[in-house]
Amino acid sequence: MTGLSGAGKSTIATALVDRLAKESSRRVSLLDGDVIRKILSSELGYSREHRDLNILRVGYVASEITKHGGIAVCAVIAPYVAMRRQVRSMIGQHGDFVEVYVSTPLKVCEQRDPKGLYSKARAGLIKQFTGVNDPYEAPTNAEIVLDASRLSVQESTERIMHHISQTGHL
Repeated sequence: MTGLSGAGKSTIATALVDRLAKESSRRVSLLDGDVIRKILSSELGYSREHRDLNILRVGYVASEITKHGGIAVCAVIAPYVAMRRQVRSMIGQHGDFVEVYVSTPLKVCEQRDPKGLYSKARAGLIKQFTGVNDPYEAPTNAEIVLDASRLSVQESTERIMHHISQTGHL
């Protein structure tokens, strides 16, 4: 899942992991961007190079989970098209990759602002913040597009489950 901070990625991903754990015999792992940043990428900043390295790490872990028969649900901003393509290729060597774009509008993400990051970025306290002073390259061909300002978590999860069931990914 890719999208702006506050779009609803982690909330939807958590619900999806719960649902997959009930309906699949495969092990399911959640790779949440906030947790990855604290543990696996704590030394990285927010330059393009560091953002790419962070997503590459997430992609590597996801590809290892996939290679060993598991399901990796990733909830990360992943702001750049090129890196998302590279990760798709990495994971595609071992299994399926489904890109879910949580397309919640910036205005809604800023209103939610659960961590106060948008207000800090607008005040100039955070540099290179995605969607404010650093670009977010929205996917143009994601398999699933969800606007979490219009869909409930349950509806979003249902749409993902429907897609992966219909396309043979589950």
